[in-house]
Amino acid sequence: MPESAAAIATIRRFNRFYTRKIGVLNDGLLDSPFSLTEGRVLDELAHRPGLTATELGRELGLDAGYLSRLLARFVRRRLLARHRSSQDARRAHLRLTAAGRRTFVRLDRRSSGQIAGMVRHLAAPDQTRLAALLDGVRHLVAGPDERTGPVVLRAPGPGDLGWVVQRHGALYAAEYHWDETFEALVARIVADFVDHRDPRRERAWIAEADGHPVGCVFLVRESATVAKLRLLLVEPSARGRGVGHQLVAACIAFARKAGYRKLTLWTNSVLTAARRIYEQAGFRLVKAEPHHRFGHDLIGQHWELDLG
Repeated sequence: MPESAAAIATIRRFNRFYTRKIGVLNDGLLDSPFSLTEGRVLDELAHRPGLTATELGRELGLDAGYLSRLLARFVRRRLLARHRSSQDARRAHLRLTAAGRRTFVRLDRRSSGQIAGMVRHLAAPDQTRLAALLDGVRHLVAGPDERTGPVVLRAPGPGDLGWVVQRHGALYAAEYHWDETFEALVARIVADFVDHRDPRRERAWIAEADGHPVGCVFLVRESATVAKLRLLLVEPSARGRGVGHQLVAACIAFARKAGYRKLTLWTNSVLTAARRIYEQAGFRLVKAEPHHRFGHDLIGQHWELDLG
């Protein structure tokens, strides 16, 4: 998806504001003799004692030569000790000394105090909202290799159904330029599910990773023997992790357990990633027809899976 110039400008504006706000441009971190990088190394070693220099450099993305000189300064100031590995004498594990731990504690307290002062004027609900928004930013910006938490499927909770409608509307508008009639359709499907759901034979799943919803799918009753898969969605930030396959597999397993003999779905030919998931799950295309919906000429597709 092309980068948005407006989004880039907004993020850069926030970066300038926040780096000034927390004093990143000052000579010393939190009025200390340490640089921001030195403070980050102290923080990492305080929370993960025993790292090797190679592991630390990889974790923080630091040049090996620069990190070696920084660690040597810490050793000279008696903030850091190196311990040779008993399994491999070429490897040295890094641990803060007592003086190093005291230094970290001072910096950590100053950092917490700085943030506390920054949000002190906010009411408690606004502080909670700010923390949730920032956690959301972290989740969106993190690269695939930084998202290590497992994907968990759960039932929708408070606010999740609104999220389903909003994310369908926003993502399909951004990726396929579909208009507001698609979001309205999703809202009707969700409302019908809530109003008429049979818990024994119908279900919805929210895929969650790192505390954030990253996908969803619904299974609804079509007839006594036929169920319908609806509203499969995977957030761009979670794609490539098998979330779509996991959601579809949950639908199939539930449909079999509920006694359905067939599982159907309707999609459009432009949704190629979803179609690959359906094909790999064993669905077969049974009918296709052109139609004009959501502001576009599309090819609708009907898929079926015999549940045996």
